[in-house]
Amino acid sequence: MRLYPRKLLNVFSQIREDWEVNGRDWTQPGFRALAVNRLGRWLAINKGRNPFLLLLWRLDEAAFRYIRNHYGIELPHHTQVGQRVRILHQSGIVIHGAAVIGDDSVLHQNVTIGALNNERSQEVPKLGRDVHVACGAVILGPVTIGDGARIGPNCVVMTDVPAGATVFVNPPRMMLNMRRASEEQDRPSSVARSR
Repeated sequence: MRLYPRKLLNVFSQIREDWEVNGRDWTQPGFRALAVNRLGRWLAINKGRNPFLLLLWRLDEAAFRYIRNHYGIELPHHTQVGQRVRILHQSGIVIHGAAVIGDDSVLHQNVTIGALNNERSQEVPKLGRDVHVACGAVILGPVTIGDGARIGPNCVVMTDVPAGATVFVNPPRMMLNMRRASEEQDRPSSVARSR
């Protein structure tokens, strides 16, 4: 029976580290997604024809589907995830199986990291160390996000981001309803009526 105990111990060591980074709370959806990813990645490489590992693989596949459908975190087994990564909040997180996420990175809700289209499905982002991706951000295509970069809320990133840079969207513009504003100016004020 080929269990590769040393490599399996490394997987459990990473899962323990994830648990500590996620506040030592095993109920956190982000922690659960990371644990299933790490174990599934190891099983995908080592399962072979071993019946016990094949059974674990089936259980891990079921856990992946549960996390994807229940928490809205799609983190495939083939995604390379660094150490001490945190997935804060749940829902709407989609990460491509070929993507790379560096150590100490943080992902918030509604983040998409993936390919531009099906024809270029293997051209995916690589995130460096200590990258923070805020809620609603989308990172697409063969881009590299440098170490320590910050991606702001609702950004669409399709070009490389240098280390330490911050990416943000323009602030929203306000447009007044001109007809309503002119009607309010034309109305006499209540003070003028009382006189």
